[in-house]
Amino acid sequence: MKAVTVGEIRIGDAHPLVLIAGLCVIQDQAHTRMIAERLQEITSSLDIPFIFKASYDKANRSSIKSYRGPGVVEGLEILQNVKQKLGLRVLSDVHRHEEIEQAAAVVDMLQIPAFLCRQTDFVVAVARTGKPLNVKKGQFLAPWDMKNVIEKITSTGNHQILLTERGTSFGYNNLVSDLRSLAIMRGFGYPVAYDATHSVQLPGGAGSASSGHREFVVPLARAATAVEIDALFLEVHENPDQALSDGPNTIALDQLPAFLHQIKAIDACIKGYARK
Repeated sequence: MKAVTVGEIRIGDAHPLVLIAGLCVIQDQAHTRMIAERLQEITSSLDIPFIFKASYDKANRSSIKSYRGPGVVEGLEILQNVKQKLGLRVLSDVHRHEEIEQAAAVVDMLQIPAFLCRQTDFVVAVARTGKPLNVKKGQFLAPWDMKNVIEKITSTGNHQILLTERGTSFGYNNLVSDLRSLAIMRGFGYPVAYDATHSVQLPGGAGSASSGHREFVVPLARAATAVEIDALFLEVHENPDQALSDGPNTIALDQLPAFLHQIKAIDACIKGYARK
């Protein structure tokens, strides 16, 4: 299996599980710094490789009235501050052609959103940055359809690809996790991640906003880790009920230490067994 290199962090090729975690959307600099520092403390204490994630603009919100974030200029400045002050690797998603170069100049890993993973020109343009990519599998795609997305990316010479499962549309306003998809996508030779928070989302389930079932984040993450994943993707907040985006499917910060202790143990067991 190919491994993705994000600075000093290696994802895939039987390396220990990497945590990609942070805010759904940036609120302000002080809050972002606080969340990043707390996550750094937790992951350092557990010796879990960590990439901080946060969106500067959520362009795919349910309602035009929904909070989207501070925008590309201020948002990237905040992420740059996190990188410089805390020494963390950072990830953010990009939604528009016009922002690709700006984002690539700051973040260590670019994310292609699920809704855009089939947009050929956009996918190719992001891949041409040469940055490591996290590609969210669209809710509307079968896992084997991601082979076509991989071919679009590798046509540019970029093989730094992480494929992320984030649930599949199951009727209206509902998602279901088919964990077979992790094994299927891994079969393409690239590392895989499980987005445990978006997988319990109910898209548009609250009418003008999404809803979700955060109580299922932990059991589904444990199950996905047992299937064998290379990274776990989580959105966290100190008070999910007060989060400006995706609160119903966001995990509380104080849940993480015990939860990640379990995840690390499962990962070590599975990957240790696979090496025998």
